Amino acid sequence: MFNPKRLWVLPAVLISLLLAACGGGGGEAGSEAGSRSGSAGIPATSAGLIALPETGQNTCIDTTGAAIACANTRQDGDRRDGVAWPNPRFTVDGTGNCITDNLTGLMWARQDGGFRTWQLGLDFANSLDLCGFTDWRMPNRKELLSLVNYSAGNVGIELLNNGFTFQVESVLWSSSSVAGSAAEAWTLIVLPGVLSQGPKSGGSYVLPVRAGP
Repeated sequence: MFNPKRLWVLPAVLISLLLAACGGGGGEAGSEAGSRSGSAGIPATSAGLIALPETGQNTCIDTTGAAIACANTRQDGDRRDGVAWPNPRFTVDGTGNCITDNLTGLMWARQDGGFRTWQLGLDFANSLDLCGFTDWRMPNRKELLSLVNYSAGNVGIELLNNGFTFQVESVLWSSSSVAGSAAEAWTLIVLPGVLSQGPKSGGSYVLPVRAGP
């Protein structure tokens, strides 16, 4: 016999499932976003939300790549959404060997730890004793990307101007393995400020990081 009450059961179940999915997080993106909010010192505005920083982009372009006025373009250079950058963005510590990002709260070694394979890079960072701290590690890919100023024509020179001393033409290891490829890890190509993939058996530079002062 036809029962109209049953018609409400399936929609109710679907709505409950959708609400649960929206409230939760899953996979690498969710876990890394949560890690960024905590370890990088960027406060969450409320449960399930991340206060992302501004990208630093302050210019706008048209479809041909030519610079244009940003007003009303709705591009990132126009909106500039996110947590505003502090001034100064970076502070060198009293030893001159470490530098703190005042936006994320992360403390970085000013100088890289040399050209190494991925595993040797991990070992070097984990055993580092620098600036009175021993909890150094190799940064994950999102922590490396947090250093990128997207308005800079040359990200490496921008970092040098802000106190870092590592080689600006370098490629930096992250601790993040490539999904589906255990033999590869994500790297940051410093000059353009973009992520790439590299074989762990190959060589890149390591720039150690820790959670903060």
